[in-house]
Amino acid sequence: METVELFIGIVTLLIGLYYYLIRNFNFWKSCNVVGPKPIPFFGTIKDLMFSKYSIAVYLKKVYEEFPNAPMIGVYTRSEPVLILNDMDQIKNVLIKDFKSFVDRGMRMNEKHLPLNAHLFNLEAKRWRPLRTKLTPVFTSGKLREMFHLLIECANQLDDYLNRVEEMSVDVRDITAKFATDVIGVCAFGLQANALADEESIFRKMGKLIFKTDWKNILKFQIHALSPRLFDLIGHFLVDHGLNQFFLDLTRDTVEYRRKNHINRHDFIDLLMAIKDQPNKIGDIELTDSLMAAQLFVFFIAGFETSSSTMSNCLFELALNHKIRDKLRKEINEELSKTGGVITYEGIKKMDYLDKTVNETLRKYPPVPVIMRKSTTPYTFPETKVSIATGTRIWIPIFAIQRDPKYFPNPDVFDPERFNQDAIESRPHMTFLSFGDGPRNCIGARFGRMQTKVGLVKILQNHTVDVCEKTDKNYELDQNSFLLTPKNGVYVKIIK
Repeated sequence: METVELFIGIVTLLIGLYYYLIRNFNFWKSCNVVGPKPIPFFGTIKDLMFSKYSIAVYLKKVYEEFPNAPMIGVYTRSEPVLILNDMDQIKNVLIKDFKSFVDRGMRMNEKHLPLNAHLFNLEAKRWRPLRTKLTPVFTSGKLREMFHLLIECANQLDDYLNRVEEMSVDVRDITAKFATDVIGVCAFGLQANALADEESIFRKMGKLIFKTDWKNILKFQIHALSPRLFDLIGHFLVDHGLNQFFLDLTRDTVEYRRKNHINRHDFIDLLMAIKDQPNKIGDIELTDSLMAAQLFVFFIAGFETSSSTMSNCLFELALNHKIRDKLRKEINEELSKTGGVITYEGIKKMDYLDKTVNETLRKYPPVPVIMRKSTTPYTFPETKVSIATGTRIWIPIFAIQRDPKYFPNPDVFDPERFNQDAIESRPHMTFLSFGDGPRNCIGARFGRMQTKVGLVKILQNHTVDVCEKTDKNYELDQNSFLLTPKNGVYVKIIK
């Protein structure tokens, strides 16, 4: 009798668990929104959870499974998430009705991941005043002031390339070193020495942040999908040395500048000024930890996005010699006017360079998806689809920017997609590599200039070609949230 009762109890428990897991699975169907069929515990993201695909590839597959669908409903385990494909609705979310989608919806755990409380992730209450106060450091005027620092790093890059010419190299590693040096001097006022020293602590930290080992993968998945569990066990998954490095670096740099009355008018100085005048950001306290988090995101965004764009561009130039030669011709013709000296004005005049960088960002957006979370109940205009506060929105920019409807022959690298006539012929929201609206990438202007300076310096005295290690298929790392090549970006550098 006891065995029967135990069996009935277990069955009842399992049935209850099953219905709990599928409790939301009719949500998108009730809204007349199409989407893949969810399964208990996994929702529609089983392939993501088991790292079969990266999020870029997963969203592209879903996008292609439901062609022409303006919206697609998916589930992260049991949570409904809306994928937006319609250009007008994307514009509504990012710009017109931004007040209803201020948050990115990124989960934060400041107890275990204090450095994640940065401008990219912050909720509206802290994001808005910080964004307003930090914007001045990214203006064109400030960029012009910092330009000589970029050139100093570019000259170090040229010296480095002279030592590896005629060799097959992972250019992704080289551009990461260059970008690390740029961020070190522009954000921290320090020499990172990533190009000069293979043991550079800044380069080591950069590698550590984006390392796709089992521990980082587990940390990311538990943090994203089971925040309560992460709160319990996160201490054992995070790299405390990484957190401490940036906290100590921030405190030491601030202390040194105060003690020696150093004013560089850079990112740290701006943060120090905000901290000294807390009334200017309302009731938000700019703690040492929050300050370190802003420097941390400047570091990771500044070196990762720019270095990947540079290396991806060089990869395409190695494959497409006509484009490579045309770009080198433009660069050298412009530099001949200044005796080979790279100037701010000269970079701005390089039209084909701008098109080539845009086409690289089109084909390889560093962050393949834009995420938002509704901060109010919302009904999408001209539809009957209504969502509650807290609903997550994903905009699959990698899929959109590879859609032949907007970019014919999308796998072909063609900078002429960004001549003025071509731009005007397609919807504005089809190119979103830096986002759009009030919460677009604050450092987009800096990132573009850093990328262009690096490319100009490389192509001024060198050219690139494929080598035996070049992965022409550009296989993506399925464990990375960012658009990351699995096999590096190997090319031959030729002087």
